[in-house]
Amino acid sequence: MGNPLQDQLLKAGLATKKQAKKAEHEKFLSRKQHKGEPPAAPTSTVREEQAAQEQRNRELNRERLEEVRQRELKAQVKQLIESNRMIRDERGEPYHFAEQNKIKRLFVSGEMADQLSRGELAIVKLGSSFEVVPAKVAQQIKSRAPEAVVVFHERP
Repeated sequence: MGNPLQDQLLKAGLATKKQAKKAEHEKFLSRKQHKGEPPAAPTSTVREEQAAQEQRNRELNRERLEEVRQRELKAQVKQLIESNRMIRDERGEPYHFAEQNKIKRLFVSGEMADQLSRGELAIVKLGSSFEVVPAKVAQQIKSRAPEAVVVFHERP
């Protein structure tokens, strides 16, 4: 009929037609009962694995957002420096300052050297070079990237 194993059992005489019909009826009833039920709820280990995966995803997203924020801050600092840097006088007097335990020298005009010492101007680092910017810009840069401000004599 429908089940080859059942047919073989009947031919071999190991089962009767009555037993075969009863087994088929029970199979039908079990299918009918499970039809309307929702699928089995996930086990606790599956739930734990899903929770751990969600936690890892949240952590990765947080790291990505932090990286994006850092790149944005660096871009803002670069733009502030490039748009507000002062023109230096390469034939002027040298202004010496310390950067990472090394003495550096930057040639500026006499007036700019006075303004640097009074805190009206500041020296900031852009890549591998140094630029002179106004104090107001230096404060904005310091709020975004304090490591970029090399020399800034703030007034109390």
